[in-house]
Amino acid sequence: MTTRSHLIATRSVSPLMLASLVLLAGCSQDKFSDLREFMANTGSTAQPALEPLPEVKPQTTYTYEPGDSPDPFQPRSLKQAKGGGAFQPDLNRPKGPLEQFPLDGLRMVGTISKDNQKFALVRTPVSTLYRVKKGDYMGLNFGLVIGISDASIELRETVQDGVGDWTETKATLDLQEQTL
Repeated sequence: MTTRSHLIATRSVSPLMLASLVLLAGCSQDKFSDLREFMANTGSTAQPALEPLPEVKPQTTYTYEPGDSPDPFQPRSLKQAKGGGAFQPDLNRPKGPLEQFPLDGLRMVGTISKDNQKFALVRTPVSTLYRVKKGDYMGLNFGLVIGISDASIELRETVQDGVGDWTETKATLDLQEQTL
């Protein structure tokens, strides 16, 4: 009878149960043994502890005592020359429209002549076109136009040096190629 009951038990096993048994048998093998071995060995080959950081030294502070020195955080004003410099601009003269722009922001774009006098055409950063003649002023450094050629404008600028004296420098504004 045991044979017959065994035969009945074997026939009553469904394909679903058989598949479950096969999958369960497959899971019994340790597929993650290499991962477990890696995790066990990782801690043993770890880097040694880092040395502690050096002690932070307190920063020494400095207190600014101006005395007779100018305040380094205030803009320098244009003062009258102290040392009797030979060149001094007329600070009371009304400024022209081209004196509100730095010289490197102005572009010479051409020249024209009228009644034997040569004029330069100068474009501002805001695309306004001005006609400039000898004796006009341009730029932020009291730049006086002293010469105009077909290729450039020659200027004499008056700037203040470190001790407050006015000095004269020369600058040129070259003709720029027009890009459309």
